[in-house]
Amino acid sequence: MKDMINTAPEHIKSLLKQFKLLDIQLNYEAEIAYAIENNLGHREFLARLLAIEAKGKKERNTERNIKAAKFEGIKTLDGFDFSFPDKINEAKVRDLETLTFINNKENVILIGPPGVGKSHISIALGVLACRNGFKVLFTTAQEFMDKLYASYLQGSLESKFKALRKVDLLIIDELGHFQMDKEKESIFFQIIRQRYEKSSLIITTNIPLGNWDKIFTSKLAATAILDRLMHHCHLISITGDSYRVKGIK
Repeated sequence: MKDMINTAPEHIKSLLKQFKLLDIQLNYEAEIAYAIENNLGHREFLARLLAIEAKGKKERNTERNIKAAKFEGIKTLDGFDFSFPDKINEAKVRDLETLTFINNKENVILIGPPGVGKSHISIALGVLACRNGFKVLFTTAQEFMDKLYASYLQGSLESKFKALRKVDLLIIDELGHFQMDKEKESIFFQIIRQRYEKSSLIITTNIPLGNWDKIFTSKLAATAILDRLMHHCHLISITGDSYRVKGIK
């Protein structure tokens, strides 16, 4: 005697909801009709259902990653005008689209005057990383250090460090718009040290590397930080006028 299987739609939907198969729940009736109409075999029918669920899960994961990244808008490299800057190595930037630098735990530093598109490129790479399943965090240097310093004063800095270790790509925008004191410099150095050869950083700055002692308390401190940042790093230099001044951006 065959086991009796409950095939009532309400029961099937309940099971799909229980196992969190949200996309199959929404589409399985249409897929049954398609399978009957096109005389699909059981394996092909199952494969189609699983493909629908996989696609839906990837889209939801991307949405969660982008929301958690806290980007200042959504950018793409296709939306960047590479012809505008006086100098930029487009091939080098395009190579970063492979995201190999994240898999290899490498860093990216974008250097150039205000308004030449450093933030645009960093966000575009971050969005692409989110769409490929990586966890990303975007923050300005000022806000980042203020929050970490507040955690230090509250005695919760280690929990912040623990959360940051789960981030595959940390994007620190506008490094150089303020000078760090000893305490913030020490916290920043710990971030760099903890991520060294373990996860990736993108930093945008308008300060040439040789002048990073203007950001930190001394040349010695700047050298110690740059030593780790630059060991596995893609350096992108951009020169030109500001997009914003030209009214293009």
